[in-house]
Amino acid sequence: AVSMIPQLIRPLSEGLQKVAIEELNEVPSRVESDVAALREWLQKQPHLCSCLDNQFLLSFLRGSKFSLEKAKQKIDRFYSLQPAIPEVFNEHRLADDPQVLEIIRMGVILRIPLDKDDVGPAVTIIRAGGYDLNKFKFQDIIRVGSMFGEIMMLEDDNASVSGYLEIMDMTGVTGANLFALQPQLLSKFSAYADEAMPTRQKGIHFINVPRAFEVGFKSLLGWFPGKVKERVSVSSDPEAIFERIAKHNLPKEYGGTKGTIQDIIASMEAKLSSYRSYFEESKHFGTNEKLRDEPALFKPEESHFGLDGSFRQLVID
Repeated sequence: AVSMIPQLIRPLSEGLQKVAIEELNEVPSRVESDVAALREWLQKQPHLCSCLDNQFLLSFLRGSKFSLEKAKQKIDRFYSLQPAIPEVFNEHRLADDPQVLEIIRMGVILRIPLDKDDVGPAVTIIRAGGYDLNKFKFQDIIRVGSMFGEIMMLEDDNASVSGYLEIMDMTGVTGANLFALQPQLLSKFSAYADEAMPTRQKGIHFINVPRAFEVGFKSLLGWFPGKVKERVSVSSDPEAIFERIAKHNLPKEYGGTKGTIQDIIASMEAKLSSYRSYFEESKHFGTNEKLRDEPALFKPEESHFGLDGSFRQLVID
């Protein structure tokens, strides 16, 4: 199962190319042969059926700072750990799934477009109070977020070079929303994102946190792995968002000047629809552990997931 292999590799902007060279060990003249080496290895793995698209492979190389061994391990985990999270990776993960479309149209997840010459991380706003708890579970929101995370891997150079920021807008969040957060799933999915996704998370910033929650909220952070914790901030200050994103990149509803939330929703819907065949094909990607030649590339102590794919809750101090 080989997906179409476009021969060209998308060139980076001058600013991002500089970051990639300095921070990710990228050697522009070697990128094509590095991608080819990773593809060749994947084609020889009897247990692994992977997307072989240039940009897909390149995002794993960048996410592994061009260590071929690390990139192999990450792609292997990217697919082999998905069955451990059936709440997210299931038959609804398709571009035309009615539930997925409904979540996009509610504007719960907003991808914020950056300026062409911006070298900072990609930015997503998640409006945690923006969905109907009787209709959706938090896992449904994470599923849609994970689909855009994958699109970001394939086409967002800011994300693949400089990582991504998540702004969690807690406006209108009630105790019921917090209760619906499925902390076990949240910690399982953050571990997956950390171990198996090539794009690096640069921060989660909770904004507009109702004052009453600020304290309880900080204790919720105990669920997150240590290095994730350092990247988290919690604020009830309505101005906090401007510390992270320039006003002119934000929609009107956030005090910015770039269109409206509705505009962002429309462009996200169009974007997802252009990936219809990718998500269709993805149903056939994955690992078959019975065919694995050698034991899994990772040492169990390096992972939150057991070799059988089970998730081990970390000890919370």
